[in-house]
Amino acid sequence: MVGGKNILLGITGGIAAYKTTFLVRLLIKAGANVKVVLTDSASSFVSPLTLATLSKNPVISSFVNEGEGATEWNNHVELGLWADVMLIAPATANTLSKMANGTCDNLLLATYLSAKCPVFFAPAMDLDMYKHPSSKASFKKLKSFGDIMIPATAGELASGLHGEGRMAEPEDILEFIKAYLKKGLPLSGKRVLITAGPTYEAIDPVRFIGNHASGQMGYELAKVAANLGAEVILVSGPSHFVVSHDSIDLRKVTSAEEMYNEVHSHYKNIDIAICAAAVADYRPKTVANQKIKKKEPEFSIELVKTKDILLSLGEKKKEQFLVGFALETENELENAKIKLKKKNLDAIVLNSLNDKGAGFGKPTNKITFIDKNSVITPFELKTKAEVAKDIFDEILKRYHA
Repeated sequence: MVGGKNILLGITGGIAAYKTTFLVRLLIKAGANVKVVLTDSASSFVSPLTLATLSKNPVISSFVNEGEGATEWNNHVELGLWADVMLIAPATANTLSKMANGTCDNLLLATYLSAKCPVFFAPAMDLDMYKHPSSKASFKKLKSFGDIMIPATAGELASGLHGEGRMAEPEDILEFIKAYLKKGLPLSGKRVLITAGPTYEAIDPVRFIGNHASGQMGYELAKVAANLGAEVILVSGPSHFVVSHDSIDLRKVTSAEEMYNEVHSHYKNIDIAICAAAVADYRPKTVANQKIKKKEPEFSIELVKTKDILLSLGEKKKEQFLVGFALETENELENAKIKLKKKNLDAIVLNSLNDKGAGFGKPTNKITFIDKNSVITPFELKTKAEVAKDIFDEILKRYHA
């Protein structure tokens, strides 16, 4: 949920500021772009150099940077507009009171007043300060502005007291923000199953029958689904692509049989299933235990059909929205419609090897989306990332939870 997001972290002068080094590291690891604004007192608790190194951006603490005859202005308006999310952690009683009452006496507060994005604040103060009526009034007023409070937790405080006022742990702050951002997304609370890549059907310990599928289409679909708020199970055959989204559960398999078993172990709890994998239609009837030696001028392998994963899902379909793929070379539209009906699909994504730039091993694809009501929606050649978005746009037009 935070991957690719611009996160502006405001740090104020409290002992909990030491935790922000871990927080910045977690945000960067999650794929966020991070800029840090410090109040003057915050630099007494945490090193600007450490934060700059971890965030990969200069740390800003004043309106003006001066040095060697040059004066550079830190534009608080641009900072506020840059941010997709603003997070103030730790938020001291002093800063919270200023935020609530519109006081603007430092760069952080000026940026806060300029921000157009969601603003989160994580209070950190001693027990009696946290419970004081003025602090409670600040919390209430900031919430009325639409700001989001990340509640403090109970624990040992810097004063030696034990109680509420301890800033939430960095891991919990990150999870809180992700959960908030996921709310209201089209697929929030939904589970999406996607298959990707080829399958390899063993001939012997060395050789296999496979195909040229890279898995990219399935991986792009998984990213889009996750960014729409879904919990995604990605069942992938051999592929060099990787996932970094924490809402994607990657399950690696090799053969069609393994993919069949993995898919069916999740299917009953799935809301949307998209079978984008290029599953082998046949496998060797027997697999040699040792490497087959090259002796004869001709060699034949007896093949048997693999289990039809998509057909089996269509037979077991209840409330799931099921989407298949059809890669065709002739009579494309007719063959796709037959497959759509035969396998009890809600929609099918057709692509043709006759279209330049479409098919396996290419960064682009050209598709036609066909639903069960025979509504046909063709698309131009696009990158597979764009194609994945188009596919989910079409699914969301038809999917009703």
